[in-house]
Parts: sequence; structure tokens; C-alpha cells
Amino acid sequence: MAKKKKTAVIQEKTESSNFNSKRMKSFYAWDGDILVLNVLGTPSAKRDIIGKPKGNQLKISVTAKPVAGKATDYMVRFLAKEFGVNIKDIEVVFGRMNINKQLRIKAPKVLPRSIAKYAN
Repeated sequence: MAKKKKTAVIQEKTESSNFNSKRMKSFYAWDGDILVLNVLGTPSAKRDIIGKPKGNQLKISVTAKPVAGKATDYMVRFLAKEFGVNIKDIEVVFGRMNINKQLRIKAPKVLPRSIAKYAN
């Protein structure tokens, strides 16, 4: 009897506050203790990396293939480690199956160096 492979599916959620993401002039904004990131994702990359901003989006590349939202799920797991939070502390507001995404990271414990230099 074959075992079923377990996969973590990260649900796309709706915005839960009065924060207006359309007014963001940068790739990031703070909504209380929540960091809101506009992301330009690149799946099937050579390595996992947080890149530089491109307009009002932050380029993030991951090695996962773009199949049924799995690259976004992988990106969330990668970013959870980078920001020192649990996977459940990252919400995909929109773009789970698109390269254009918005993420909400609850109370990040660490700001990766590539983000911190732009966030000051």
C-alpha cells in the first residue's frame, strides 16, 4: 500500500485589517506589527534568494517549480526561516498562483539584510 505524500498547503487569505495596500509607495509597509510585502516571485530559480526591489515589488527567487501554487508554498517556508517566524505567521493576501503577490508577515523577529537596507 503506497503512502500518500503530505504537502503543506498555504491558503490565500483576504485582508484582515483596514490597511490599504493600494497606497503602498514601496515594496513594504508596516501595519502595526505586521510587515506587508509586495513580491515579484521567480520560480524555478538556481537558488533561493531575496533580491532587490523592482519598482514597488521585492524580487524573491525560489528553486521550486510553479505547479499548483507549490512555489508560493515553498517561498513562504523559505521566508519564514529568513524572518524568524512560523509558517502560519505569513499570510498570502493575493497571488498564490501568480508571480505578483502580497504577503503579510506577523511580527518578524529578523529583517533579512537585503530588506533591512531599504527599510531604514
